[in-house]
Amino acid sequence: MKLGMFMMPLHPPGRNVTETLQEDREAVLLADRLGFCEAYVGEHVTDAAETVTSSMIFLASLIAQTKQIMLGTGTINLPNSHPAAVAAQAAMMDHLLKGRFIMGISPGGLMSDAEVFGNFGANRNEMFVEGINTVLKIWESDPPYNIEGKYWNVSVAKTMIPEIGQGFIMKPYQKPHPLIVGTAVAPHSQGVTEMAKRGWQPISANFLMPEWVKSHWPKYVEGRAAVGAVASPAEWRVAKSIFVADDEATARRYAFDAQGPYYFYFKQLVRKLVGAGNRGNLFKTDPAMPDSAITPEYVTQRLVIAGTVDSVVAQLLAFREQVGDFGTLLYACHDWVDPVLAKRSMQLMAEQVMPRVNAAIGQ
Repeated sequence: MKLGMFMMPLHPPGRNVTETLQEDREAVLLADRLGFCEAYVGEHVTDAAETVTSSMIFLASLIAQTKQIMLGTGTINLPNSHPAAVAAQAAMMDHLLKGRFIMGISPGGLMSDAEVFGNFGANRNEMFVEGINTVLKIWESDPPYNIEGKYWNVSVAKTMIPEIGQGFIMKPYQKPHPLIVGTAVAPHSQGVTEMAKRGWQPISANFLMPEWVKSHWPKYVEGRAAVGAVASPAEWRVAKSIFVADDEATARRYAFDAQGPYYFYFKQLVRKLVGAGNRGNLFKTDPAMPDSAITPEYVTQRLVIAGTVDSVVAQLLAFREQVGDFGTLLYACHDWVDPVLAKRSMQLMAEQVMPRVNAAIGQ
């Protein structure tokens, strides 16, 4: 099992943005030094808590300082951008990273972003599919393109000057294009099946109950089988909120107290997904459970793995036993309320937890 990281990122509103951006950069740089294989960073435009407004701009700031880690968008919210802009910017990222780029995509889940970009109430899943199809058509064709869609049209037929290169949109460094991954947040997600049919790989979100994480693997197998391919657990990424400390009391305090970053994270998500997004099903295993019972305390206790190295190893092995084999564990990064403890957790995770997990599963 490989170790990567996934960062939304989410900080208390009112924190200095310059500082949180540097903190988030430092987390990726530390992950690179510790041997994490991948780092995904999310993006939102209309949220004071999520201060990365463009995942590609943020990742570009890390290119020269990282050595081996793959950098991924987590995710590009496709309905909010013109496909030609996405195609050109992602291709440039791929060249700058010389193939260390992974393209994570989604419809985007923040409704205030949807409103500000004019697609609130629209069929954003339909926009998402048209958006990525258009990006891929741009990459596989040459100008004048002449790609017509319901939401976007792409053409340079009136203005191209082939002999000087005018009208050409850059193609990626990786051929035919970077690996495409998508986040899976719905139980029994049909989106996972559709991704699998297209050769894309899923990331199961860290805010899903293990029962729903488990439901993603059969859907991925179904999609690969539909195109005559065999699914490999190595292609499945699972994100999880984890905190490792040198003693149990510190681990439990930092991970579960109301003043801690994990509680803050899930308090924000409960408000956004249950209170405003009508997505309480993500946090339930019994549909009869009332939404009022989905409290930050309940969710944090159910979804955070925390403890000493021994405890976290045992919990991760139990989690893997419950959901099934997967190829990459994505350590979910949270606000550094205590930078010393946050960095120590990442160090313990990379240097002690993962070697013992892999020894236990025979890898």
